[in-house]
Amino acid sequence: MRTLSFVFGLVLTATPLAVPSPAQAATNWTVTGPGGAVAARLGLDDAGRLSFGVDRGGAAALAPAPIGITTTAADLSGGLAFTSRSSRTVHERYTRTTGKQLKRDVTLAESTFSFTGTNDARLDVVVRVSAEGAAYRYVLPSGGTVTGETSSWTLPADAPAWLLPYSPNYEETRVQTTAASAAAGDYGFPSLFQVGTGTYALLTESDVDGRYDGARLTHDAGSPAYRIKLADPRITAADRLATPWRVAVVGDLATVTGSMLVDDLAPPSKLTDTSWVRPGTVAWSWLSEHSSPSDPVRQKQYIDFAARNGWPYVLIDEGWSADWVPEVTRYARARGVDVLLWLHWTSLDTDQERDTLLPRFREWGVAGIKVDFMDSDSQARFRWYDDILAATAAEHLMVNFHGATIPRGIQRTWPHVLTLEAIRGAEQFRTRAATNTMFPYTRNVVGGMDYTPVTWAVTDRDTTDAHEVALALVYESGWIHLADKPETYEAHPEALRTLSQLPATWDETRLLVGAPGRETVVARRHDARWYVGGISALPAHPVSAPLDFLGGGRYLAETLRDGDHGLVRESRIVRRGDTLAVPEPANGGFVTVLCAYTGSATCDKPVRHVPATTLTLDPSTTDVHPGGSVTVEAVFTLPAGGPITGVRLAPRAPEGWTVSGAAVTGERMRGGDSLTGTWTFHAGDDVPTGRADLPIAAEFTFTGDPGSPDTPGRRPVHVEEAVRALVPPENPAGTPAVSDLPFLTESNGYGPVERDRSNGEAAAGDGNPITIRGTVYPKGLGMHAPGEVTIWTGGACTGFSARVGIDDEVTQSGSVDFQVLGDGRPLAASGVRRSADPAASLTADLTGVRVLTLRVTDGGDGKNFDHADWADARLSCGS
Repeated sequence: MRTLSFVFGLVLTATPLAVPSPAQAATNWTVTGPGGAVAARLGLDDAGRLSFGVDRGGAAALAPAPIGITTTAADLSGGLAFTSRSSRTVHERYTRTTGKQLKRDVTLAESTFSFTGTNDARLDVVVRVSAEGAAYRYVLPSGGTVTGETSSWTLPADAPAWLLPYSPNYEETRVQTTAASAAAGDYGFPSLFQVGTGTYALLTESDVDGRYDGARLTHDAGSPAYRIKLADPRITAADRLATPWRVAVVGDLATVTGSMLVDDLAPPSKLTDTSWVRPGTVAWSWLSEHSSPSDPVRQKQYIDFAARNGWPYVLIDEGWSADWVPEVTRYARARGVDVLLWLHWTSLDTDQERDTLLPRFREWGVAGIKVDFMDSDSQARFRWYDDILAATAAEHLMVNFHGATIPRGIQRTWPHVLTLEAIRGAEQFRTRAATNTMFPYTRNVVGGMDYTPVTWAVTDRDTTDAHEVALALVYESGWIHLADKPETYEAHPEALRTLSQLPATWDETRLLVGAPGRETVVARRHDARWYVGGISALPAHPVSAPLDFLGGGRYLAETLRDGDHGLVRESRIVRRGDTLAVPEPANGGFVTVLCAYTGSATCDKPVRHVPATTLTLDPSTTDVHPGGSVTVEAVFTLPAGGPITGVRLAPRAPEGWTVSGAAVTGERMRGGDSLTGTWTFHAGDDVPTGRADLPIAAEFTFTGDPGSPDTPGRRPVHVEEAVRALVPPENPAGTPAVSDLPFLTESNGYGPVERDRSNGEAAAGDGNPITIRGTVYPKGLGMHAPGEVTIWTGGACTGFSARVGIDDEVTQSGSVDFQVLGDGRPLAASGVRRSADPAASLTADLTGVRVLTLRVTDGGDGKNFDHADWADARLSCGS
């Protein structure tokens, strides 16, 4: 599958219209979309106030409602005079990396209406209409400071509505109501209304970035009107400002669910090469085992599970440590699995943090990141989105945004965004079929939705097992984060078999049956295969879905559904025009795979299993001083099986190092074959002190590689090991404070380790003076369990001493065990210390120790409030 995302073609036909004088200016204009089904109406009343409405099939779907914008320089919501109109046809072809339709060919009618207002202030209103709906935006040619919009939508008072009470992470429970009877307050996009018999309107916005902020709807009780409310009291623009599009997707439910109007209105892709962007299924451990992301052994078990089932990714969530992620990532890649890492957004909110962390992740071999807790629609946060998207794209790191805003065309403009949360998903640990069946018609219309489905770990649910499995198909997401344990999936083998066959990208999507809050049956095509998924919030009933979308010939239809005693699988031969009939229990679901019938009893494709190989390095650890070098021998072996092809064994020099020696290649290796190479790594004179990995990697393809459902064909396997080199600093002398010495490595349970301050919060330098039971200490380390630092002592020191305890800054009791290790051997420990305990003396004999480790653990009851102080921590060393 080709996943390049760019504008294939753009045809713009401008048609200037006659410009009447203000006295002759028309007061109502119509912009009709291709095919004539949808039209937008722009009006100007006698007071110079604008209105905007949308018709479908010649009838009003959205009655004209006031629009306008205000700035510090002018009120452009009234007193406007029409000056000109120009029109053109916009025709675009583009390809997405994710979504319900990868290749898009769209035509929109566009008109730009120009007005003048107070003090000759100029306002342009740009209207675009497609077969799926209509949108408008404001353009302020001279920029300015926006103070608000009078933009609004008017709905029929009794229009059924499916609304989301607003919160900046879009994780509230969606409610069913009517337009006028909805509670007063703010509602998040997208908002769905039934505005007529068989006609729906989905209200949202598109093309939001740091030049503006994210909006929402606000509503007064009893009113059919919904007004635009901005996140900020003021929005600044130094130059020409084009606001986001105010969007109404209008049509029947099939049109609404299949719409890509939000993407059509977004800017084209900023990337010319997206070959590195790979959708797929992800094994994710946090929901079912909150502590597992801090356990590298358990993460390797998830990796092994993903490899067995052909899942291309594992996400390591909050709790991972830089001490072991590089090694776990190498372990995963050798098995055909890539690693994704979780981060709090504040870890990447400065240029310095992005310039440091993102290249480091790529050096480790990490494929992407999940960034969490943005929780804001402000202009400042959208400027952060602009920065992080450019920075991750430069490092070829894919992205999942959690605690995030909704998609507003971001996945077209930045195609390495695989998915976003902005949904009350399974991690809320309460699943209801009635809300599950709203999401396909609301949130998921506008972009990838990281619901984290298929979770038996969520016991507070009213859904069946087949309903849970079907969520992985009914919900569109470029990364499908399946959120239960390997052991749980293996205890449901029919579910696991289906999940391992599902793609994450789609060439075509069609709604077959459904109504919001009741049921959804959707058909998605990937290559020549169709996948039909259904979820229900209804009592037990038979589902009937027409198969008119099939091509010619016979198809094998394999259906996974709820049986009387668990999941069952059934097969039948079907043709175009047949009806797919599936019995569904209350709140049930199903998944049907349809493939061309060739006589096979199954549609299953082979699962990708990477051949097991080994790579050994000699030496595996070493000390190298600045200006020094180390020679490394690497032996790559295929113990059995094969063949593997196109083998290339080569080193990679980290920053500040060089390496001599050519790559070693082997066209074909069979079981028992080895490939050997020798290289010399040279440390630069100014190479930084501390730990450094000196990596050597083998890449190869293998015969019969089936790829994954989303990346078929041969993709090189990357097998890497690294010599763990230590570039030591100068030996310490005298009685130095530990806080004045360089760290070889550092990890912390929350934020960075602080020098001469308490841990504080997540940012560097935000701690307080180190204080234990009222005593303030000017020197020391502030940590948060679990955490540790390592320090070079070089055998030059004889003793360590500190006063240890929980810092007074915590509001509730913490518990920490302070541990001292020398060259990995335990030397001393405090036992569990709690907030009520006074500072304790902790000493250790360091005779002969080269590397000192200061470690804090959480005391066995979780890490909350575990702010650990190493007060007055010092060494006793020779001169």
